[in-house]
This record gives sequence, structure tokens and C-alpha cells, in this order.
Amino acid sequence: TYNFPQGRVTDHRIGLTLYKLDQVIAGDALGEIVDALVTEHQAALLASLDDEAA
Repeated sequence: TYNFPQGRVTDHRIGLTLYKLDQVIAGDALGEIVDALVTEHQAALLASLDDEAA
């Protein structure tokens, strides 16, 4: 979700909020979003492995 008046971008899937909307749009802060998504994905994979082992 982009909130221009607050300069905020939020990814509700992973609970990430950044007050860097201008940098995200410019591509300068995309790495922070990608890193958070990768971390969340890896955590989900580990959790599924744990579920399978149980």
C-alpha cells in the first residue's frame, strides 16, 4: 500500500512499513523490501520443514 501524504509504503503480507516512499519509487529502497520478503519466505520454508518433520 502506498500512502503519499505520509510518505509511507506498507507490505501488509509481512507487516513491513517504510517511511521512504520517494526512495522506493526511485528504486533506492527496493532492496529493503526485497530483503524483508526473502527473509519472510525463508522463515515460511523453515516452518514448513519443521511441520513435515513433526
